[in-house]
Amino acid sequence: MIAEERLDQIAEVVRRAGLSTETIGALREAFTDVHFTHCSDDDISVGKPVRSAEGFKLYLVDGREHCLVLTDDPANATGIVLAEVDEED
Repeated sequence: MIAEERLDQIAEVVRRAGLSTETIGALREAFTDVHFTHCSDDDISVGKPVRSAEGFKLYLVDGREHCLVLTDDPANATGIVLAEVDEED
């Protein structure tokens, strides 16, 4: 489970600092119980983001079963994908 408040905190950090390797590293240090993945939003073809702002979208990952899947339910989330949105999209 990832609380809504935590999602808001993470989105705010990324919104202020920008989505970068350094930001992902800082998030991993601050939120050690959450797995973070960084990719391009173009790499995601299913699922819908639970948060979005200029330059990124935040998706939730459910890793409770054998395979990882995207979810929109924070109660089932075990990780976060921060997807970089190209300015041209």
